[in-house]
Amino acid sequence: MTRTELPTLIPGPLAAQEAGVAPATIRKWVQLGHLRAAGKTGRAALFRLEDVFAAERATSGRKRR
Repeated sequence: MTRTELPTLIPGPLAAQEAGVAPATIRKWVQLGHLRAAGKTGRAALFRLEDVFAAERATSGRKRR
């Protein structure tokens, strides 16, 4: 029988650190729809690391205003 691994969920500040961005950037990506929380613990949103990296790739080519 093969064991299915569940994705690791991490809080926003750790997700920001892993992606090399500010925690406010993670919150902005959520606001803009580039990133969705995969779960919650208390009031804190939890994210899959691969989703964070996908959002970072999707927004890295955009110009700042």
